[in-house]
Amino acid sequence: MSPEKVQELVKEIERKDLSTAAHTWRVVLYTRALLEEFGVERELIRLVTQAAALHDIGKIDIPDRILQKPGKLDYEEFELIKLHPVTGLARMITLGVSDEPILNLVRYHHERWDGLGYPFILRGEEIPMGARVFAVIDAFDAMTSVRPYRSELGERAAENALIELQAGIGTRYWPEGVEAFTNLYHTGKLDYILHYFNDEVPVPAFAAARDEEFDAIRRRSEK
Repeated sequence: MSPEKVQELVKEIERKDLSTAAHTWRVVLYTRALLEEFGVERELIRLVTQAAALHDIGKIDIPDRILQKPGKLDYEEFELIKLHPVTGLARMITLGVSDEPILNLVRYHHERWDGLGYPFILRGEEIPMGARVFAVIDAFDAMTSVRPYRSELGERAAENALIELQAGIGTRYWPEGVEAFTNLYHTGKLDYILHYFNDEVPVPAFAAARDEEFDAIRRRSEK
């Protein structure tokens, strides 16, 4: 898939889900950092980070009345929301995407380590590595993003999010993924992401950059 097509789809997802470019940048850069920590080869990182940008593509097919409902979802509404990994997979296949690392993250990003996720009920190492990594990242970002019901942001929110991730080791989350992400945070390797791609400052529209461009972003941000 061309960078231009990825960017077009990301904009459509952000409009549909009322998410931000900052969110897209963060989950992509967190994913990249964590995969690098595990020594994953460059080509796999490229594919998985592309999938991270498009992980919620299935939400395009969810009715706005459900996706943007201000209150709690009822049972039937939540069951529809739980279908978005399936509709996302179908969209990617329709678009001609055949790379398994991309398809696997889109369809499995809501699976849990203990097998209580959805919609395919995979558990443990049945879940492909990209989806295992992304489950940790998506949870951390959800707990540290601006929300109408959350006043706590910044360092305190991040520390509390890490506590929640630790509490979910072996149930919700892949243990090695949580430990590696926690180490990245505490050694300052995520500081540039949290500082320059947060919801309280304007950020540029997401760009499906090449490896060297992501590296340049990191170097500029760390100065």
